[in-house]
Amino acid sequence: MRVLLCLVSWVLLCCCWIAQAEIFTSIGQMTDLLYTEKELVRSLREYIKAEESKLAEVRSWARKLDDLTRISTSDPEGYLAHPVNAYKLMKRLNTEWSQLESLVLQNPSDGFISNMTVHRQYFPDAEDETGAAKALMRLQDTYHLDSEDFSKGRLPGMHSNAMLTVDDCFDMGKTAYNDGDYYHGVLWMQQSLKQLDAGEEAVVSKAAILDYLSYSVYQMGDLPRAIELTRRLVAIEPSHQRAGGNLRYFEKLLLKEQKEERQEEEQTNQPASEEPIQLGTYVRPRDHLPEREIYEALCRGEGVRMTEARRSRLFCHYQDGSRNPRLLLKPMKEEDEWDSPHIVRYLEALSDYEIEKIKEMAKPRLARATVRDPKTGVLTTANYRVSKSAWLEEEDGPVIARVNQRIQDITGLTVDTAELLQVANYGVGGQYEPHFDFSRKDEPDAFKRLGTGNRVATFLNYMSDVEAGGATVFPDFGAVIQPKKGTAVFWYNLFKSGEGDYRTRHAACPVLVGSKWVSNKWIHERGQEFLRPCGLTEVD
Repeated sequence: MRVLLCLVSWVLLCCCWIAQAEIFTSIGQMTDLLYTEKELVRSLREYIKAEESKLAEVRSWARKLDDLTRISTSDPEGYLAHPVNAYKLMKRLNTEWSQLESLVLQNPSDGFISNMTVHRQYFPDAEDETGAAKALMRLQDTYHLDSEDFSKGRLPGMHSNAMLTVDDCFDMGKTAYNDGDYYHGVLWMQQSLKQLDAGEEAVVSKAAILDYLSYSVYQMGDLPRAIELTRRLVAIEPSHQRAGGNLRYFEKLLLKEQKEERQEEEQTNQPASEEPIQLGTYVRPRDHLPEREIYEALCRGEGVRMTEARRSRLFCHYQDGSRNPRLLLKPMKEEDEWDSPHIVRYLEALSDYEIEKIKEMAKPRLARATVRDPKTGVLTTANYRVSKSAWLEEEDGPVIARVNQRIQDITGLTVDTAELLQVANYGVGGQYEPHFDFSRKDEPDAFKRLGTGNRVATFLNYMSDVEAGGATVFPDFGAVIQPKKGTAVFWYNLFKSGEGDYRTRHAACPVLVGSKWVSNKWIHERGQEFLRPCGLTEVD
């Protein structure tokens, strides 16, 4: 409105200036003024139209977001359980709300900006949006999901209307591209192009998609297809800054390769493969994790299966902690999950009330989960552990003291020297890649600061069911343990001799659908000397 008043004042001022110049003495000149006024009115109409268009756009945003928040807040955890919804929330708050802010700032609204300023401190940033995008790619790799399945909301065992638009897919591909991850860049740019060609509306242009896609395909070593895509780009936008140069460079490289391979001249213009780019077209580059394929296969439910002979040696029974008084009247239900190394699951290890109280105490303290640096012993974040965690001690509430006591009663080990109860929440794509809980011989200072020796055992509570993904897997021997709310699993990380059991290297699979809550107690060596005496051999 202030801009409108300024414009009207400017029009009136111009008219006054013209009158003072005595233009009215000439009808011809006055006629010109009529046309000037008409032009000013036209400009005024355009201004009003622009304001109305902006207001209509803001109304459209409001309607869309109103519908979206009505659905999302009716069941927050259920809504965020779908990884696409979680990614789009990150993107929406980091990118799209900023676009809305810029739109409104064209005619500043003090109330809106004040509200944005207050809430911006809680918004995800660019790093969060990038992390959410990488989480989707991690799920794509682990569970062999095609980009189109993700884009259309099709996940194993479920179908949702949580879909990715052309622009969403383009941003996914751009995230990968900017990270030098051309493998995923190709998959998502191809999906973006496919949806655009199918007639879906988008902000991003076809030329922009082809630009990223052609170069990513080149980086994957597919020169014929890179040339074909670049030719399509040149056909759409002949004056493109890079396309012409790239095309000449790609064709020169292909000619050189064919010459070196002594191929026949007529093969110089060998057409690119007509097969569409999809999952499996290109080989995913290897990374730092040697057991990546085994780990991901176990997460998908593939891989090693326990033989019937070994399965016959697994039992379930009541465990009273060697006649512990607190377990005599209500012993724990214990089930063998694996025979060697021995892994057991305890049923009804936590009540629903205890789970909710632990989550209630942990939520305000949740921060990016850390790992202990093997060289310094200092806790630090790591890309291979993606979750948020909090540490709870007995002073935080009677529930923690009760849980600690129960762990001590069940295991027969003292928790006086154990670490605090760690609570972790794994959201979209949350995982913990294969790792050891204990420190190896080349990491002598890992737990030096604690002064309680190595981690002798792990007690892991599952505090939620997970709709898909999130299993605990042991790549060395193939155990797959599914999370089940209220249960707990326990295993020894060290032999009785104090030597590490390297078979216990394990991982938390990425959460595909759902929210995974766990709490764990790492029990240390000190204080266990008479509770778990040394064996006769190194591997007892």
